Amino acid sequence: MANTPSSFKPKQTVKRLLSSLPDRARDVIIYRYGLGKDIKRMTLDAIGKMYGITRERVRQIENYALTNIRKSEGYKQEKAAFTEIETLLHSLGGIVVEDDFLGHVSKDKSLQNHVFFLLVVGEPFRKKKEDDEFRHRWHVNEDLAKKVEEALRKLYANLDNQELLPETEMINKFLTHLEDVSERYKNQEVVKRWLQISKAVGKNPLGDWGVAHSPNIKTKGMRDYAFLVIRKHGSPIHFRDVAKQITLMFNKKAHVATTHNELIKDPRFVLVGRGLYALAEWGYAPGVVRDVIRSVLEKNGPLTKEEIVDKVMKERYVKENTIVVNLQNPKYFRREKNGTYIPAGVKV
Repeated sequence: MANTPSSFKPKQTVKRLLSSLPDRARDVIIYRYGLGKDIKRMTLDAIGKMYGITRERVRQIENYALTNIRKSEGYKQEKAAFTEIETLLHSLGGIVVEDDFLGHVSKDKSLQNHVFFLLVVGEPFRKKKEDDEFRHRWHVNEDLAKKVEEALRKLYANLDNQELLPETEMINKFLTHLEDVSERYKNQEVVKRWLQISKAVGKNPLGDWGVAHSPNIKTKGMRDYAFLVIRKHGSPIHFRDVAKQITLMFNKKAHVATTHNELIKDPRFVLVGRGLYALAEWGYAPGVVRDVIRSVLEKNGPLTKEEIVDKVMKERYVKENTIVVNLQNPKYFRREKNGTYIPAGVKV
C-alpha cells in the first residue's frame, strides 16, 4: 500500500480472487466496485439496465459472488493480505472512518476501490453504515466500536453549543469518557481519528474543536470568520485588521467596509474603542460610553469620578476625558453632595 509498508499488491490480490467467478458475476463485481478502467462505482440499477435485469437480481449476483469468493481456495491463499489490512486497521485505532482509512492507504482512487473491495469481502472486517450520529466506519472489534461510539455520545452531551476547544483539550476531554479501552489506542493520532467518526463534533479551519453545527465550527460567512479571528487574537482588534486577517487565515476576500458592517450587526461583537472590537463573551458590556457608565453604577452603586473612570476604562478603550464629559451630562447622571455619582432619576 502506498502510505504504509506492504508485502502485497491490492490489485493483483483482487484479480486472483475474482478469477474463480463466472464471467457475469466477475463483471458485476468489477462494475459495482469500480475495479476496471472506469473507477466509478455503479449502482444496482445502472448495472441492471446494462444486462436487462432487475436491481434485485444484480444484488443476488453480487451476494453470490462474494459468498463464492469467501468459500474459494484462492481466498484462503490470500490470508496474508487480509491479515495486513487487519493490522493496519488496528494501528489506525481499530475503528476508522472509511474515507480516512482509504485515504491513508493511497490517494489513488482505483487503488482505494480495490482495498475497499477487500474490506467488503474480508471476513474479519465489519462496516457500520453512516447514520445521524456517525460516518461510515470499519472495525474488527465490535466491543471496541461500541465503547468508542458511546464515549463520543458522552463527549457531545457534555459540550456547550458555543464551546471552542484547542485540539489537545478536546482530546483530553474525550479521553475522560473512554472506559476500559486498551492503552495501545490512547495516543493523539488515534483519538483524533476517533473524533472524526462523530458527526456531532467537528474542527474549524483554525484547528479548534466544538459542536459541529455551531457557527464557531461550521463557518458560513464574514461574521463567523471575524469571530474566529478576534478570538484567536485574544484582545480587542481594529476592524481593518480583522478584514486583513480573514484574508490571510481563510483565503477569503474581506472588504473592510463589509467586515465593519457585519461586526456592527452581530451581538457577539462589542465596539470598545475607535474601530476596536472585542467579543461579548469576554465580558465587555454593549452600548456607548454612557451606557457602560450606567451599567457600572447600577452594578456597584454610587461611585466617585475616579472609581467610575477606572471601571469604565476596563470596558472601553476611550480617553478619560470622554468618560468625564459623559458624567457631566445631567440628563443621564447626577452628582451627589458627597461627590459620588448616580444615574439621573435614581433615588438614593
